[in-house]
Amino acid sequence: MLRIGLVLLVVPIIVLMSLYFIELNGVRDCVLNGQGHWDYLNGVCTATPQPNVPFITRKPWLVNGSLLVSVLGLLLCMAGLYVKRR
Repeated sequence: MLRIGLVLLVVPIIVLMSLYFIELNGVRDCVLNGQGHWDYLNGVCTATPQPNVPFITRKPWLVNGSLLVSVLGLLLCMAGLYVKRR
């Protein structure tokens, strides 16, 4: 139970951060190298200014789901540490 809890605690956050930083890399390439504006809703570089749309607004199920799975992993870790080994 402890191993499953650790996996559920760590993996969703790593996946969430990886997806966020992959998108951030595209934003940086667009703004710094291309001198354009990033369209957050479509994920493309444009010439016209676009509003900033937060990551949680664009992908609420991914963010909330990964945090929920991490909390489940934390609870499993606590239960695994609490229960005596046989």
